Amino acid sequence: MHEDNITAGSWKQALAIYTRPRVVAMIFLGFAAGLPFLLVFSTLSAWLRDVDIARTTIGFFSWIGITYSIKVFWAPVIDRLPLPLLTRALGKRRAWMLTAQITIALGLAGMALTDPQADLTRLALFALLVAFGSATQDITVDAYRIEAVDKNLQGAMAATYVLGYRLALLAAGAGAFYIAEASSWSGAYLAMAALMGVGIVTTLIIREPQHVPDPRTEALEARLEHAVGLNSRQSLWTRLAAWFSDAVVSPFVEFFQRNGALAVLILLLVGAYKLSDITMGVMANPFYLDLGFSKTDIANVTKVFGFFMTIAGAGLGGVMVIRFGILRPLLAGAILVASTNLLFVWLAVSEPNLVTLAIVISADNLGGGFATSAFIAWLSSLTNTSYTATQYALFSSLMTLPAKFIGGFSGIVVDHAGYASFFLYAGLLGAPAILLVSVLIYRQR
Repeated sequence: MHEDNITAGSWKQALAIYTRPRVVAMIFLGFAAGLPFLLVFSTLSAWLRDVDIARTTIGFFSWIGITYSIKVFWAPVIDRLPLPLLTRALGKRRAWMLTAQITIALGLAGMALTDPQADLTRLALFALLVAFGSATQDITVDAYRIEAVDKNLQGAMAATYVLGYRLALLAAGAGAFYIAEASSWSGAYLAMAALMGVGIVTTLIIREPQHVPDPRTEALEARLEHAVGLNSRQSLWTRLAAWFSDAVVSPFVEFFQRNGALAVLILLLVGAYKLSDITMGVMANPFYLDLGFSKTDIANVTKVFGFFMTIAGAGLGGVMVIRFGILRPLLAGAILVASTNLLFVWLAVSEPNLVTLAIVISADNLGGGFATSAFIAWLSSLTNTSYTATQYALFSSLMTLPAKFIGGFSGIVVDHAGYASFFLYAGLLGAPAILLVSVLIYRQR
């Protein structure tokens, strides 16, 4: 519909979508999904650096985030396997969601009650438990979001989810810093464990979505079973093989059939797009602390102020996608991420002050928000609704896996070459994404 033809009534109806219970519920589920992420990533890095853990060790801790990058391996299990008693009582999506949220809360409490200077291994194990529960929750929340409403409401569901997620990042970032400054890091992590109650209560209140089978999906699965000779399910082996074919093989076969020769290029771009941004983020908070900024200054500028700049960037990215389609904003986002990360080189060689920090954070968060908006729009366009949970798990896993692995060496780069060289290196890691988007635009033309 052209904007000039939109009536007042249609605007009112569009806004009324955001009052629907399931759309509103996504704010709270988004909050629960976003809360654990920083607590095993940059906030954890700040805690470790604040108690004088070596930067090289902090870099290796970032590998805990690889859990998010391999969730595709157990996404089909969550999609198909019922949990005893819980699935019957709550339904398959809510049962897994509740289990994941309780796991996260217990893991955060365990981290809070661990002294990193006395038992770093124990802290790492609890952080790994949090990351595993968080990745599992991501899978279930994505599946719920897709199945809970019709396709015409998916935009509203995504919008409220992102709002909740960003609020959670604010709580786990700035909120944790404020509590740590006033009390301790243990107190901050205990507070975050309590905040997971938001997700638990929401999961108990919402209703399980209906699960309607897709005839086309069933036909594809039947063809694959026939192709590998699984026409009979009389033995345990054939039943397990058929389950594996339906749950694991079919989503990937469908993706490669639909995209053909472009499939490999698409997957390479998915893996490369966040490479620069995630690698830089590992050392961001230790960098601010080493410059001499207080935890309150870091919270005010990088978390609170940065939050609003990210929202502004995401809004601009959304407008550009509507105006120019997906691929050109996707290219602009890749360029912005790489170039704004290079601004940290300037910050590293300048006399530290809050004005300089605010300028760099403004540019970085605007670029990151813009790129994220375009990237999510592109990933959503790649997904078949019949296999959304598993295929989206593939994309989100691949999106972070290379960056998490490379980010693990960031402490070594800083220790041997300094912060300025590290940020130059992180910015140059954005070059492959720029090249791949350019090739994709050329190929699709």
